[in-house]
Amino acid sequence: MNKSMLTGTVLGITVATAAGSIAGYKMLAGPDLAQVLAVTPVTEDVRTPREECNDVVVTRQKPIQDQHKIAGTAIGAVAGGLAGNAIGGGGKNTGAKIAGAVVGGIAGNQIQGKMQASDTYQTTERRCNTVHDVSQRTVGYDVTYRLGDETAKVRMDYDPGSVIPVRDGELVLTRGG
Repeated sequence: MNKSMLTGTVLGITVATAAGSIAGYKMLAGPDLAQVLAVTPVTEDVRTPREECNDVVVTRQKPIQDQHKIAGTAIGAVAGGLAGNAIGGGGKNTGAKIAGAVVGGIAGNQIQGKMQASDTYQTTERRCNTVHDVSQRTVGYDVTYRLGDETAKVRMDYDPGSVIPVRDGELVLTRGG
């Protein structure tokens, strides 16, 4: 055999073997797609705060002008003194006048206190509270799939539809991957 023929034969056998190996590898590599059996969205609750305000009618006490109730005490003492004078028969009965003035002063003080406590006004106040709205956000998808004779689960960032691409025997889990 001459050298050219030997080289051609060896080269031909090498090419045929390589082509057969590549074809065999593709046959052993398995399917190009995994069949999706079920897709379940995975969600989480998201709490979003917001302010909720309402106008409320409130009753307030008016500012007190005479904190020590001097006017009520004085008017009560004068009225009590006059009453004591009338009861004591006028004239020189100062004990009745003093007793009337003391009792009248106390009564006037208490009456003014009750009047001041009931001296109120109404106004509108804006009252605000923070409330939370709850919504759900999809964070992924639990996917049940079949690849060949095996069934398994995987979590994906997106809903893959009916199939998942397979490259070199591995699932392609990214979009456009």
